[in-house]
Amino acid sequence: MSGIAKTPQPPYYAVIFTSERTDGDQGYAEMAEEMVKLAAVQPGFLGVESAREGLGITVSYWESLEAIQKWKQNERHVIAQRRGMSDWYLSYKTRVCKVERDYRFDKIR
Repeated sequence: MSGIAKTPQPPYYAVIFTSERTDGDQGYAEMAEEMVKLAAVQPGFLGVESAREGLGITVSYWESLEAIQKWKQNERHVIAQRRGMSDWYLSYKTRVCKVERDYRFDKIR
């Protein structure tokens, strides 16, 4: 998935994951790709946006807090979380927010 996520009319939820990485890949890119594919088939998943240039920011969008909780507890995602703490991240912060309003601009090409 790339570009701006196509989300429904609010309300919905955003999980903002901000991270600082350790040096080297150590399997990170492969796991990150797997997590995006796995999240995309989870009930309640709406989309994802991600950027990394030094600081990494990934925002995933969800229909409900329950969908977010189920994703957090997904067996493969739990493995990735543990690997993140042991190998991939110097630090990270997760924020869960309710989106109450959004708007969009698209330049006509």
